[in-house]
Amino acid sequence: MFNFSGQSDSFGRRFVWVNGPVIVGAGPSGLAVSACLKEQGVPFVLIERTDCIASLWQKRTYDRLKLHLPKKFCQLPKLPFPEEYPEYPTKKQFIAYLENYAQKFDIKPRFNECVKSARYDEACHLWRVVTVSTTGPTRSETEYICQMLVVATGENAEGVVPEIDGLQEFSGEVIHVKDYKSGAKYSGKKVLVVGCGNSGMEVSLDLSNHNAKPSMVVRSSVHVLPREIMGKSTFDLAMLLMKWLPLWMVDKLLLILAWFILGNTQKYGIKRPSLGPLQLKNHHGKTPVLDIGALQKIRSGDITVVPGIKRFNSKSVELVNGETIDVDAVVLATGYCSNVPYWLQETEFFGKNGFPKTPFPNGWKGKNGLYASGFTRRGLAGASADAIKIAQDIVKVWTEDLNQKKQKVPHLRRCMSTF
Repeated sequence: MFNFSGQSDSFGRRFVWVNGPVIVGAGPSGLAVSACLKEQGVPFVLIERTDCIASLWQKRTYDRLKLHLPKKFCQLPKLPFPEEYPEYPTKKQFIAYLENYAQKFDIKPRFNECVKSARYDEACHLWRVVTVSTTGPTRSETEYICQMLVVATGENAEGVVPEIDGLQEFSGEVIHVKDYKSGAKYSGKKVLVVGCGNSGMEVSLDLSNHNAKPSMVVRSSVHVLPREIMGKSTFDLAMLLMKWLPLWMVDKLLLILAWFILGNTQKYGIKRPSLGPLQLKNHHGKTPVLDIGALQKIRSGDITVVPGIKRFNSKSVELVNGETIDVDAVVLATGYCSNVPYWLQETEFFGKNGFPKTPFPNGWKGKNGLYASGFTRRGLAGASADAIKIAQDIVKVWTEDLNQKKQKVPHLRRCMSTF
């Protein structure tokens, strides 16, 4: 391969040949792949649509957020967390860790470039990745041409906003949880939190701590587990038990321990799914809630659990049980989704939901030099494992290709005439 940049077509699009892969997304997944490649001396281009690394963490998370799992399960390859960090690092500490990570491995993303499309050119056996600049008054496009493409935009690229009857008629503030920062401005207000996952629970807790009056919509069943059991991380304990016991038995033990610590959550309006927490995670990707204090607030009545929504009115919401409650504001803790289907023109490896069709642990590699990092539904540990495997595979391919460089140059020059 060779690097050639600066060529433009008659419409002003700039073409860039890339020696190595193009990596889309400068979050933890993209940074991890970049670091592993840097250590092996493989060149790459890292593209990021915003103006910073880890934009989800920096711009779309609430202030009180901490890592839900112990730091040893959340560190990226080649660099552990500082020893002085607590067991569950804060949002600011994690961002500082990522910034130090990028600096240590000299990772320099190309910021403010949003991928418009990416497709594999069968004629030339190359990927064509078109980006649009998101800065400046004029729209400029760049087309990166490469043999390998790493999709690292992650599972949570876009917030999901459901269609709820009457929501547009509601006169109060409506925001997605990605835009929620703190409950300080909601003091004394009645806030409806739609969703009961980790974000919904934690936002409800934060609102209550700021003297708001949160009501949390629990429409479906959910597992709530204590974050720690007998001073040990619940996740850590589960991983230990799975070395010796089958998954279903570990689930049974976790639920028994959760019942002793948290009590019967069903009497507070929170029903448990029929599948155990680990089985549900493995089969459907649904993460159990790790309680950090919200359940106590539910017991005390500071957080009210309500059933599903029938419709919104101007200043209130009708529930499926016939009850109507007054509401000043709404926070949609309704989850996130992948944005891959909007720009990647490929349907064999990625499904309509923006996730690899191949189940874990083999969903990191497709055909024609296509890779996926951070789509395992296993958090930062899954992203790190993906990065290591992807980098190892790319190094192998790149080394073999480098040895045939002289033979490939004429082929690439012939393909240039098609762009």
